[in-house]
Amino acid sequence: MKKFAKNIGFYLLLIALSILIAQFFMQQGPQEIEEFTYTNLLQEIDSGNIDRITIIGSEKAEGTVDGREFSVNVPPEDIPYLLQNLRAMDVNISTEPEPTPPWWMNILGYMFPILILIIAWVFIMQRMQGGGSQMMSFGKSKAKMSESEKKVTFDDVANYEEVKEELLEVVEFLKNPRKFSRLGAEVPKGILLVGPPGTGKTLMARAVAGEAGVPFFFISGSDFVEMFVGVGASRVRDLFEQGKKNSPCIIFVDELDSVGRQRGAGLGGGHDEREQTLNQLLNEMDGFEPNEGIILMAATNRPDVLDPALLRPGRFDRQVLVDKPDVLGRRLILEIHMEDKPTTDEVDTEILAKRTPGFSGADMENLANEAAILAARRGKETITMLEFDDAIDRVIAGPAKKSRVISEKERNLVAYHETGHALLGELLEHADRTHKVSIIPRGRAGGFTIPLPEDDRNFMTRRELLDRVTALLGGRVAESIFLEDISTGAQNDLERATQIVRAMITEYGMSEKLGPLTLGQKHNEQVFLGRDISRQQNYSESVAAEIDQEVSSLIEQCYRKAETLLKDNSHYVEKIVKALKEHETLNADQIKKILSDKEIEPPKKNEEESVSDKEEKQRSIDKETEEESHGKGNLNLQKNDQKNPDPELE
Repeated sequence: MKKFAKNIGFYLLLIALSILIAQFFMQQGPQEIEEFTYTNLLQEIDSGNIDRITIIGSEKAEGTVDGREFSVNVPPEDIPYLLQNLRAMDVNISTEPEPTPPWWMNILGYMFPILILIIAWVFIMQRMQGGGSQMMSFGKSKAKMSESEKKVTFDDVANYEEVKEELLEVVEFLKNPRKFSRLGAEVPKGILLVGPPGTGKTLMARAVAGEAGVPFFFISGSDFVEMFVGVGASRVRDLFEQGKKNSPCIIFVDELDSVGRQRGAGLGGGHDEREQTLNQLLNEMDGFEPNEGIILMAATNRPDVLDPALLRPGRFDRQVLVDKPDVLGRRLILEIHMEDKPTTDEVDTEILAKRTPGFSGADMENLANEAAILAARRGKETITMLEFDDAIDRVIAGPAKKSRVISEKERNLVAYHETGHALLGELLEHADRTHKVSIIPRGRAGGFTIPLPEDDRNFMTRRELLDRVTALLGGRVAESIFLEDISTGAQNDLERATQIVRAMITEYGMSEKLGPLTLGQKHNEQVFLGRDISRQQNYSESVAAEIDQEVSSLIEQCYRKAETLLKDNSHYVEKIVKALKEHETLNADQIKKILSDKEIEPPKKNEEESVSDKEEKQRSIDKETEEESHGKGNLNLQKNDQKNPDPELE
């Protein structure tokens, strides 16, 4: 009907334009007509040159003079005088009534405005009944149906075999429902994908749609709520109506926590627009009228803030954890992202996977892309292991700032600071071994130390946590022992050490003094609208004082342990510092050679400095050192963007 009305309006407009064009050309005479003035006409009459003349109406005359056509406007009061002169000159005189437009022009004059109004009305109605961004259609759902020619399948998703197995049941039910219905089984109505950001929850949902081969509607949770009251609930209704028309189908809601937060408590109130949207969603999922053939999938990285009614059986029956990948998963994900990138045979994805603990799928994709960018920047045709190694450093600590000129005193301080971290990583029994240490500024860090765990860990023991705290304090301890001063460079180390120790006491029950208790909220639990904001602390002030004392005691214990180890191995500290000043970056093998009293070879550099660059850099260092010798300037690692010189991995 809409298409028919649109075509009728177009043809009517085309007909009207054709008539106007035809009338325009009909009014153009086949010959040129000379325009006379009334004075010219009287002169020609007196000269006897007029052959014939036609009086048209009461104000115009046309005729010929010496074979030329002419037209002239005549004053109405001079018509009798003009006729008298024409008769005297024996001119052939004829008269015609004043021309009137044809009948169809009169009709068109009435119909054309009405036609314009009809066309405008049809256009407005189409806009009102259009999509979500059209006029008066804010109550329509913004969900889009997946129409991509290149469908994503489970083959495009590496790792997560258990997650695939859970979701394959949904796919199989959509393809072969009798297999389940004959046993009385029902497919889950809702599937909630839960996991940290970047782990591939949305990609997993797209793979389910590609495998199932059924209509797939996708929408973000924030698309439901607008400034108008009731719009969210209206869009939810419209979304499920579209689903019923295309049943069986899958509806995917990304970022469910933006619309599904807990109701009632806190500052939200009971008549919030978001709550009305959530109520409608709950009703559509498992209300009075069942929605057969509609499977609702959703993704969130904040399942703790969701309303309990969303998570009960009959709504989101199944929660699927899409966690960060393990070492095998990281290797498989990296191999997928390397398929379209030329790499050398030396690139070992297994080693790269071991060097990237804690990386998500998005981080691994970014790693492969950064390596390709570095290879292109260096003019290489293929990506080598060196580019991947530098890309890991870039993702963790930011880009290297080799052009920054720092004083010899500050360089010396950073070397001792990073050596304290690196050496303790090798000496402590339960600490992670040091993978790389560098005094090249990266991002906001003046230098960095990267530890590398031997295996992925799901749990950590008390000794491992204490050794981690001891390694974090190594930078501050090294400054205090070997420079007899301390700097602001250990700020981030102290924050993280304090956070770990406080979590050991208040969350993990690892305090010998306070016992196996969980005290207060988790340090990462945030207050938000929809949760009671009054529950902050469930212990007394005296217990709080004991917690502070225990935190101070454990940190002091770790500090003394780091101090003892570094003093006992001071000769290794000086060797590593000397090597760092010479090579700027040391890897795990070079550190082991130093600890075995062996000579190390200079590391391979990505881009060799020219002689002039080295001389210029040395002159700048010598000049700044000379100024400091006259008492100018104090050491401050926090100036500029060197606030955190040690982005050690957790």
